[in-house]
Amino acid sequence: MIDSKTIQNIAQLSRLRLNTEKSEELAQQLAKILEHFQKISALPTEGVEPLVTPTEIENFWRDDVAEKNFTTEELMQNSPSRQGSLFKVPPVV
Repeated sequence: MIDSKTIQNIAQLSRLRLNTEKSEELAQQLAKILEHFQKISALPTEGVEPLVTPTEIENFWRDDVAEKNFTTEELMQNSPSRQGSLFKVPPVV
């Protein structure tokens, strides 16, 4: 069973702040979700082939054509900092 203490622990690990009412509400919602998973796991699945998708998907491929849509200046105009035609970023050590 998921209680509000467990929810508070998860919230702390997630760096979230929850009040008591919200943690109790989330505990009830999570308990309902877990009940649904228990129902699903109880279904007989012997002999059922696994599916990647519920329906058959047909791939629609297109030719990969390189196009030059923008100039370098157009691409760089919103850059906060640049050096020539390159984005300038803080050094990463």
